[in-house]
Amino acid sequence: MLKLLSRRHAVVVFVAFAFAYFLSSLIRAITATLSPTLTQEFALDAQALGLLAGAYFFGFAATQLPLGAWLDRHGPKKVILYFLLVAVLGCVAFAMSGSFTGLLLARVLTGVGVSACLMAPLTGYRRWFVPSSQMRANSWMLMTGSFGMVASTLPVQWLLPLVGWRALFWALAALVALAMLLIAWQVPQWQTVATSGSDSAVAKPSYAEVWRHPYFRKMAPMAFFIYGGLIAMQTLWVTPWMIRVAGFTPLQAATGLFGLNMAMLGTFFAWGMAFPWLARRGYSSDRLIAFGLPVSFILLASIIALGSSIGAWAGVAWALYCMSCTFVSLAQPAVAMAFPPNLAGRALSSYNLLLFAGVFAVQWGIGLAIDGFQALGRTEETAFQAAMTIYLLCTIASYVFFLSTKSHNRQPC
Repeated sequence: MLKLLSRRHAVVVFVAFAFAYFLSSLIRAITATLSPTLTQEFALDAQALGLLAGAYFFGFAATQLPLGAWLDRHGPKKVILYFLLVAVLGCVAFAMSGSFTGLLLARVLTGVGVSACLMAPLTGYRRWFVPSSQMRANSWMLMTGSFGMVASTLPVQWLLPLVGWRALFWALAALVALAMLLIAWQVPQWQTVATSGSDSAVAKPSYAEVWRHPYFRKMAPMAFFIYGGLIAMQTLWVTPWMIRVAGFTPLQAATGLFGLNMAMLGTFFAWGMAFPWLARRGYSSDRLIAFGLPVSFILLASIIALGSSIGAWAGVAWALYCMSCTFVSLAQPAVAMAFPPNLAGRALSSYNLLLFAGVFAVQWGIGLAIDGFQALGRTEETAFQAAMTIYLLCTIASYVFFLSTKSHNRQPC
């Protein structure tokens, strides 16, 4: 028998987890704002910059499979506290790094450390919250992540000349330690739940049942290319595009990124408010994704085609693109609810593995493509356009797979 939290306790638990996720998103996205500084200080080309940003996601993705099993077995509280300790060490290592290799290893370590910041609470919400609250909590966790993205833009840009990027990472290490104290204080212990014979059959030690599940397979390519690509754009490539294609200054690009993340914050808040209402009227996650995602393809194609001629509107265009991609975020809680509660950790971490493997692949892959096209004699602008076109085609292909795959009868939530 699952024990739901009281409304007051649920709010407190949400706030404790949300603070940690805010910090993880800030740490994730800060490389976009710091990219001009790091590029100059460490003489980075596009490939190296993409690899540095992607290293965080490599570390993040590498933990997802063991993370799911640990969450199902030990619960969110114990798991996230151990992981956040690694995040503190990663921030300290980044602050002390004197070479590109040091930065790279520190970002991998940091990615490992914050890799439980969304999966841990979502695993807990699957057991502690009613289904409608799970969808709302997911959207509002992502909204909190957008707060972190916002904090990584203009506030970081303003602080950078005052304290330097190394001091920022020392401060982040201290804040992550504070988040650990809040979680240790407020989040309930994990209670083992007795399962029926059928549930026990499903909850095998391996991930086979998750990866064979029709609904998981249906969503997998979009998790990799569209959701992963959204984060890759938001946390890295939007800024170089605005600077090197649209002609923005670093401050103008940070301002554009600030506006983009404010727009994303509002979008996720709206999803949290609207989805329970839409669900009651028969608008499922799949239906909303099917009707909404084509808008993102049109917007990205327009950004690519316009190139430098988009000028001052580049920030607005990228904000609209990222907002239109948020339809795919509805898939994450839907995947969790397709499985019984005792498999939620494995299901969510498997989905997250695909998502963040996609971020790493898109961030590094676009950097490789840009350098490759320039080596073939393309201008910087046309190299960016060609790389983004390849990415656009991949997103469209994943959407076509989603439409062509038959739906299944999902388990009751």
